[in-house]
Amino acid sequence: MLIGHIKEIVRHPVKSFHGESVQKTKVMKYGLYGDRSHAFLDETRPGKYLTITQFPEMALYNARFVGEELIEKFPKVEITTPEGEIFDWEHEELIKQLENKSKRAISPIQYSPSFIPLGAIEEEHLQLVTDASLQKIKEIWGKEVNYRRFRPNLLLTLIEKVPFVEETWFGKRIKIGNEVEIELKRHCERCMIVTVNPDTAEKDATLLKTIVKERNNFFGVYASVIKTGEIHVNDKVSLID
Repeated sequence: MLIGHIKEIVRHPVKSFHGESVQKTKVMKYGLYGDRSHAFLDETRPGKYLTITQFPEMALYNARFVGEELIEKFPKVEITTPEGEIFDWEHEELIKQLENKSKRAISPIQYSPSFIPLGAIEEEHLQLVTDASLQKIKEIWGKEVNYRRFRPNLLLTLIEKVPFVEETWFGKRIKIGNEVEIELKRHCERCMIVTVNPDTAEKDATLLKTIVKERNNFFGVYASVIKTGEIHVNDKVSLID
């Protein structure tokens, strides 16, 4: 059953940096190609990553891959800072800037195109939200909502605009385009990251309070990859069981 189309595909080459919107990409066993494949370890918290939770301004650093998506190695990762400077992601000046601003010692870590551990992606392979649910949250909150607050991988536009219908798909599979299949697993429980405006890094706690009160702190859903392949913006999305 056709339920909608892919409106936007977003991957985050560097964990907690502003993601890049792409017209097409590969879906790997771990999720979108290169999603959260590069990160910074927070040396003040051994074994933990530096994220927006500790340093909200991370949301203003734009990360993108420059080059072909190869299985052997990732393309170059280019970072544009809030000030407009452009660096390679491991550049000494960039790391020094992040350390000075966050007041934390950090070290870069990179995974491979064939394997990114679930810990880097957090909960599941993919997170998706729908346009109908976003519109409803906007109405409930009473303010404009940039969907990037929720850091999804896939934004779906639905044929029937039923808010939160995706929450009825748990345990079911959906097909994207001609190849990819994913299984909807469970709710995405939100944290303080949604309070950070991805355009300004300013915080507004009322959005999280609204989601806690009106939605039991759930917004968006997690999915696991069943069949890999390539997806494109405007691909058909069908519920297959």
